Amino acid sequence: MNERIRRQLDFMNAREHRKMRRVLSEAEWTSLCEALQDPALPLIERATRRLERFLEMETPVLLADTDIQFLRTLTDFPDIYAPGELDEIRAHHFVHEHGKVCNLACDYETVLREGLEGRRARLLNGLDEATPEQKEYAGYVQRTIDAAERFADRYAALEEEHGQAAQAEALRRSIRTGAQTFAEALQLFRAVHFVLWASGAYHCTVGRFDQYMYPFYAADKAAGRLTDEDALSLIEDFFLSFNRDSDLYPSIMWGDDGQSLMLGGCRRDGTNAVNELTYMAIRASLALHQIDPKLNLRLTADTPDDLYELATELTRAGMGFPQYANDDVVIPGLTRLGYALEDARDYVTAACWEFIIPGTGMDIPNIGAVPLAEVARNTIMESLEGAKNFEELTEKWFENLKRRSKAEFDGIHDLFFEPAPFHSVLMANCMEQKRDISLGAKYNNFGFHGTGFSCAVDQMAVVKKWVYEDGTLSKARLLEALSTNFEFDRELQYQLRHDAPKLGRDDEAKIVAHQLIEMYAKSLEGLVNERGGLVRGGTGTAMYYLWHAEGLGATADGRSFGEALPANFSPSLFITDAGLFSVLSGFTLDNLSLLPNGGPFTLELHDTIFGAPDSIQKVAKMVRTYIRMGGHQLQLNAVNRETLRDAQLHPEKHGDLIVRVWGWSGHFVELEKAYQDQIIARAEFAQ
Repeated sequence: MNERIRRQLDFMNAREHRKMRRVLSEAEWTSLCEALQDPALPLIERATRRLERFLEMETPVLLADTDIQFLRTLTDFPDIYAPGELDEIRAHHFVHEHGKVCNLACDYETVLREGLEGRRARLLNGLDEATPEQKEYAGYVQRTIDAAERFADRYAALEEEHGQAAQAEALRRSIRTGAQTFAEALQLFRAVHFVLWASGAYHCTVGRFDQYMYPFYAADKAAGRLTDEDALSLIEDFFLSFNRDSDLYPSIMWGDDGQSLMLGGCRRDGTNAVNELTYMAIRASLALHQIDPKLNLRLTADTPDDLYELATELTRAGMGFPQYANDDVVIPGLTRLGYALEDARDYVTAACWEFIIPGTGMDIPNIGAVPLAEVARNTIMESLEGAKNFEELTEKWFENLKRRSKAEFDGIHDLFFEPAPFHSVLMANCMEQKRDISLGAKYNNFGFHGTGFSCAVDQMAVVKKWVYEDGTLSKARLLEALSTNFEFDRELQYQLRHDAPKLGRDDEAKIVAHQLIEMYAKSLEGLVNERGGLVRGGTGTAMYYLWHAEGLGATADGRSFGEALPANFSPSLFITDAGLFSVLSGFTLDNLSLLPNGGPFTLELHDTIFGAPDSIQKVAKMVRTYIRMGGHQLQLNAVNRETLRDAQLHPEKHGDLIVRVWGWSGHFVELEKAYQDQIIARAEFAQ
């Protein structure tokens, strides 16, 4: 990190950039609401007008010590709905989250190459033969392009005022006709990404940074315009820009902003995609120690060992990333559901871990969740007494799982998304088809999370082993304990928590886990949504690991009423005597490609594991072993319970403490206490 980047980092860490923000006056807010929330106006007019007004009212600010400009100054801005209007829409439609297009990966490769005028040319081509509706739509899209270009011109004018004529000329040109250098490509990305957020979109992912930026880097290197030292400095500069405004982005908590960046893996032709930028991106993140962008690393049989080790340096630093994904599991899982092989090879992660396709995907990877732990509990409570053997109970379990999956699916119909004309500019084929991305794309699949996976497995494993095979636990005793929340049988609760089969420790549980994956995938087969898409199951939980636990009664793994579930594809919170490689083996299942919505195996490593001189090599070898055994996804936290508890008591001392929450990294002291407590409770492995 050079001195210029250091000064910028200190400036940001001191929150000096926030002093440049302003709150809209009451008069401004009222005027905007009148202009944007008029029910007589079509929603696409309101969405277009919102972006125009937002960019008009933004104040360009030229930051020192950076080549990557654009800073948000407006702290808040009115939405496009009149009071009660969105509630009325919800009464007749399924409204996903806030009703906005989100969680997509844009076609940045094309946008960076041809600029916004290149996108406009695609829109105008064949417009004479278009329908009246398409012509009207094209008018809205062009207004958003015009607004983005005017906004960039205002920044360029400010650069000229400060004697930066070359930067001004490059910005004006690149926003229109595409970038010519690596530095221009980084600034152009920042410009269109900024406008995308301003348009009302959220969870705006970053995609395959080391792929779409590489041609610019390689051309500069070949021409002698760029050294690797300069390139690394530019990437650090670029990465800092993701953290300027992230506290203003829509999210459950600061950090849950979806700025997820993918590295490595294979190219669309199947060859190894790792390049110099793969390494530089990791080094930049390691130097900056910021929560954005959140790095993800695709791994294959060809991934070099030194890349594993460099990525492990990030884990040791306590970043909560990179998150790893195994191409050899993910790609077959996607092609099995109908994704073209070339598209599947190009996959990235959505906001957290879900797999999406850049440019052509309008998948909704977090539209629902199936409470696997609850289904298992209900099966035991309702059917254990009458089931003569575990096979009969498993049949009931599968029937219940199918009903629950179908009920979740049946609740999703008459989808509503507000129009997103500028988002459409950045997607593939929308300009050619003159069709808004909110109406769908090449891929329109739904993604269902599966919550409490290990809890469900452990419940059924204890029934299989102790009730049916060994006969050491009577049905009556178990059912009575569960119905009374173990109030009169604490001994059994202790045994269930500590001695009963657990996934990650006992082979019996791994067999049941394999069954659950098969059943969960089959429970979703045949479900086709109104856009022709399928339903992808996954083992991720998002925030549901707390939501689905709130009213859940006592479970046969020893969990009490309301107690939290493990996050994602993770071991029980009660597993305390299993070795690290035992847990890795337990969560390496050969049928995980059946659940291609994803779900990371989440492990907490005690930070003392990195105390030995060869710790980086050992942890890197652990990651490599998990991937080569067929592991699906992996995310690691380097934590220390004592440090976390002290941070709860003295947050002022731990402002830079970063943890992985469920699929994103955030500052521990900024999290709600329920999430802090769950992180503290997770299994922690030490040497």
